[in-house]
Amino acid sequence: MITCYLRYVIDPYKLAEFEAYAKLWIPLVNRMGGVHHGYFLPSEGASNIALALFSFPSLATYEAYRARIPDDPECQEALALGERTRCIVSYERSFMRPVFEGGD
Repeated sequence: MITCYLRYVIDPYKLAEFEAYAKLWIPLVNRMGGVHHGYFLPSEGASNIALALFSFPSLATYEAYRARIPDDPECQEALALGERTRCIVSYERSFMRPVFEGGD
């Protein structure tokens, strides 16, 4: 299993727009073979940092998901919302492997 960790720098004055963007991606990742663990929006502390976590069975299945995005109308709609609202200033993507109690 591979988990994608996304750290976003967002425009704090466009939090509602970012939340709408996030709500579009959760079912898309799930539909395309992943498990979305949610978006985490600012509450206390920094007002411009948001996080997202989602997992795929392997890096190959994640790469297949990424390859499908350009041809998927709903994914394109979600991307367009982010671009149109400019709610995302930048983001970093890292890949982690989870460790569970008692083994794999």
